[in-house]
Amino acid sequence: MALDRAIIEGKLDIIDRNLTFLRDVQRLTEEKFLANYKDIQAAKHSLLEIVEACIDVANYVISVKGFSRAESYSQMFATLGREGVLEPGLAESLQEMAKFRNLLVHRYAEVDNARVLKIVKHNLSDVREFERQIQKLIRRESGAP
Repeated sequence: MALDRAIIEGKLDIIDRNLTFLRDVQRLTEEKFLANYKDIQAAKHSLLEIVEACIDVANYVISVKGFSRAESYSQMFATLGREGVLEPGLAESLQEMAKFRNLLVHRYAEVDNARVLKIVKHNLSDVREFERQIQKLIRRESGAP
């Protein structure tokens, strides 16, 4: 079964919308970020949506391609790395993002807001690379260069 480009692109649109929003947050100093509850909450929610959309794409690719089923969100990215969809280093980075998602959802009171800002400032390039590698998979499937 072939990947449905529209399904994946819908998720990538969610990622892009949130990455665009977070550009403003990236410009904030730690002091200004930590002093503004709205910025903190908005950044957390945008990160959550980004990671959820990446997980949805990973799950969809695993399902359509018939790859071995993952038992956790982080294992989904490990599977994509093992199957050659993602480069190994990127797969590892995304596994850490999936674990951070679990912290945001299940242990939200323990989230270090300074860490949220560090992720926004330094780790979003991994998400862009995920998008590039997924788009490369789609092109490869469709026979495009």
